[in-house]
Amino acid sequence: MIHHVQLLGPPGSEPVMRAFYSGVLGLDEIPKPPVLAARGGCWFRGGGIELHVSVDPQFQPARKAHPGLLWPDLDGLAERLEAAGHPVRWDGDFPGMRRFYADDPHGNRLEFLAPVEG
Repeated sequence: MIHHVQLLGPPGSEPVMRAFYSGVLGLDEIPKPPVLAARGGCWFRGGGIELHVSVDPQFQPARKAHPGLLWPDLDGLAERLEAAGHPVRWDGDFPGMRRFYADDPHGNRLEFLAPVEG
């Protein structure tokens, strides 16, 4: 069982990441332990998902590696992402699943999936 997935962003990216992960995706920001909060970054949780976004001075976006996130309202999320300026790339190559890819504000690849109904 996975506790969380860690993603990276450049130093100072916390406001942009909060706007995306909380504002667009609707995840709740959760407090980091004080010793870890001093390092920067932010943590999010919602719908059985916990994402930790850490800062890295030598940040490069993960363009291939990605978390695969089960999402209950895939079409609604796709609309929210598009409206917020984050294009989605639908991919029908996963049998039994509907899915698309989108990037966070710093170019990290995210995969969103839902089982095919019926």
